[in-house]
Amino acid sequence: GIDVGDQFYSRAEMVVLGIHSHWLNGIDYMGMKYQEKKEYENFTFPMATCIVMSGIYEDDLDKADEIIYTGQGGNDLLGNHRQIGSQQLNRGNLALKNSKDNGNLIRVIRGHVAKNSYTGKIYTYDGLYKVVDDWVQKGVQGHVVYKYKLKRLEGQPSLTTTEVRFTRAEAPRKISELPGLVCDDISGGQENIPIPATNVVDDPPVPPSGFVYSKSLKISKGIKIPSDCAGCDCEGDCANNKNCSCAQLNGSDLPYVSFKNIGRLVEPKAVVFECGANCSCNRNCVNRTSQQGLQHRLEVFKTASKGWGVRTWDTILPGAPICEYVGVLKRTEEVDGLLHNNYIFDIDCLQTMKGLDGREKRAGSDMNMPSLHAENDSEAPPAPEYCIDAGSIGSFARFINHSCNPNLFVQCVLTNHHDVKLAKVMLFAADTILPLQELCYDYGYVLNSVVSPDGKIVKLPCCCGAPDCRKRLY
Repeated sequence: GIDVGDQFYSRAEMVVLGIHSHWLNGIDYMGMKYQEKKEYENFTFPMATCIVMSGIYEDDLDKADEIIYTGQGGNDLLGNHRQIGSQQLNRGNLALKNSKDNGNLIRVIRGHVAKNSYTGKIYTYDGLYKVVDDWVQKGVQGHVVYKYKLKRLEGQPSLTTTEVRFTRAEAPRKISELPGLVCDDISGGQENIPIPATNVVDDPPVPPSGFVYSKSLKISKGIKIPSDCAGCDCEGDCANNKNCSCAQLNGSDLPYVSFKNIGRLVEPKAVVFECGANCSCNRNCVNRTSQQGLQHRLEVFKTASKGWGVRTWDTILPGAPICEYVGVLKRTEEVDGLLHNNYIFDIDCLQTMKGLDGREKRAGSDMNMPSLHAENDSEAPPAPEYCIDAGSIGSFARFINHSCNPNLFVQCVLTNHHDVKLAKVMLFAADTILPLQELCYDYGYVLNSVVSPDGKIVKLPCCCGAPDCRKRLY
């Protein structure tokens, strides 16, 4: 019943739940009494079952998926993390050594300083690992210490950081505190909040490159965005007007509610109609939520296997807006055949409303809109006519990775016109997203849908790490 990412405020909670049964020791193990039981006859005891990493030993090295763990004993219990004596190969130390030979799995829990915990710490369960190596060496202070290398099992939910150097529960307060900082603000001041970039993977570390940052959509020549739709006549915020014409377009109610001055989408919809340039309501109207710019502190970071990614420093609530996917608006025919451009986003609002290619129909899919009937209703609509190319121009949205178990969802939004083929593409939070979790959405590829110029199906493995990963992106 304990999931990866579950957190505890004290060791006492973990003792009660049985996840780690020691109040003080970092290594939990099954003692010699178990060797008499028939079901354990093939195991050597004592046998380790769980370790807690909480920064007690100065020799520990934590790279998230790989840990160099220092055995127990010999440290100064006054809290300065210094070794004052040599360790012995008994109890927990012997149990970890036996676990390497037994091949049994080890639970790993990480402890972090947290001001909002009554104990001053938060403990996070990070999944199952295996002991793959052990050795003896002299530690930093010259005393004998036992070392163990543990590797994380694949196929588990991904960790929140590539290299664990700061707390999950409390993000850095200053950009200057970030390990591996390679850029203070990749937006160059364009966004409401600076977006730093970090890289603790490459040596030497390098910042994101190969594109020009833009927080707004660029329009290709030959494409004209209509702007002639009528607006509402509300005063102030449309939430105060039950007869708002924009609310009627959304099915009688506004699609957003306001919480702590941030609009939140009540549910995913086929399309959201927001107030636009022709509306008389104010700029802070809740029905202009997608137009308010960046609302949360984010960080672009280099991942171990997925290139760049984006994570949050703040808790993001369900339905909160994250960003618009921006780049250059193009006709889809212009980018057909560009297999090496992974930043193309088809505007497939019409296809979603029709529930095509496995897309799930949403609330409002049956609404009556003239643009929906441009095609013969008896026929499936053609492939998306327009797309957004963020290959050379784009925002931090171009770095948000795919996941088969995403925490964001895609939402088409209309503001100054009602042509769904040219809808704005927005990303919203699908669930509560905790600080330092990576943001991700489902790219929505259909398997075997990408074909090379010579007619061969192109296959790309998925590296999202979700328990129900489909193993292929396309």
